[in-house]
Amino acid sequence: MGDIVIGASRLIGTPDDESGPGWVVVRDERIAAAGRGDPPHRPDVVLDDGIVVPGLLDAQINGAFAVDFAEAGPDDVRSIAVRMLATGVTSMVPTFITAPLDELVRQVEAYDVSRRASNAAGGATRLLPAHVEGPFLSARRRGAHRQDLLVDPTPERIATLTALADCLSYVTLAPERDGAIEAIRSLVAAGIRVAIGHSDASDHQVIAAADAGATLVTHLYNAQRPLHHRAPGVVGAALTDPRLTLGLIVDGHHVEPTAVRLAFSAARGRVMLVTDAASALGMPPGSYELGGEQIVVTAGAPPLRADGTIAGADEPLDANIGHAVADGIDVVDAVRAATRIPADALGLRDVGRLEPGARADLTLLGTDDLRARTTWLGGRQVWGADSGTADTRMANT
Repeated sequence: MGDIVIGASRLIGTPDDESGPGWVVVRDERIAAAGRGDPPHRPDVVLDDGIVVPGLLDAQINGAFAVDFAEAGPDDVRSIAVRMLATGVTSMVPTFITAPLDELVRQVEAYDVSRRASNAAGGATRLLPAHVEGPFLSARRRGAHRQDLLVDPTPERIATLTALADCLSYVTLAPERDGAIEAIRSLVAAGIRVAIGHSDASDHQVIAAADAGATLVTHLYNAQRPLHHRAPGVVGAALTDPRLTLGLIVDGHHVEPTAVRLAFSAARGRVMLVTDAASALGMPPGSYELGGEQIVVTAGAPPLRADGTIAGADEPLDANIGHAVADGIDVVDAVRAATRIPADALGLRDVGRLEPGARADLTLLGTDDLRARTTWLGGRQVWGADSGTADTRMANT
């Protein structure tokens, strides 16, 4: 198939960090060129309504459509990967929360087999290696994690995870736990990224974790020691240490608008939007599961444990972009936080951007609500909210 030239009235994702008219040339499922203004040749596809952005990347998702990744079989994993295209997500990192370590290993290994099979089949959201959140977390900041399963990251336990290096994108731990700093060094040496989360650490302990190689913070503000002017804690260190990329849930429940603006202002270019979605994503109010425990969703509220603890979320990533903009974040910054920034944080240079060499994974967002309207993988349309719109021509060009 020859080149496909796409012209858009509004495009975000080129290196200039602007929002305006632009174009993309797709060749062999990759972006061959991209730029501003009029395209170099007559466009094959004209998108004169909506905003063209790189395919979205969700770096923390526990499940969706009534399925928890911890219990998902191959068909379930594939179904989620296909259905997530309707949210504009073209790459994602499934999360596995605290469980007995041998059970976590079983879950991750089973997922990795399903992941590889789905990716080989194509036509669905690309599944990235897993995120393990726990069991090396603080009991004081455990959130929805079971306290009786929390343990220290001993060398033997960490060796169990480093043996799964090819299956893991990153591990979340609390750096104040005994042995955590050495554990961070071991995980990083094995090629596994480390996030600081569910932590009651001081700012000094967070800085020590970053010195040891930690590069991420799991859901900033939530389940971590808050900012105090004489005890900056996890939040203070995260907002000021340029080595850390900060996951942030902007679903209208987890973080207040002022705190959202503070994060984007203090840590400009280091905030990545994550859903932390549970199996309730895409489902009506009701009872669902997260890590084997029941969660309940009622209209207008996030998923909750029986004791009232927030347990994940049910808003998709495109909705998080919309919430961020409604909270006062510039749309370019909000889009970057769901595309380029998580891609960079995970070491992925071929997604999250509209640049030569990147995968031609694209999402068309609605101008007003910023929700996904059309999704493409490798320049081929794989989902569309309205098959009668002009953007569907890309599939047949």
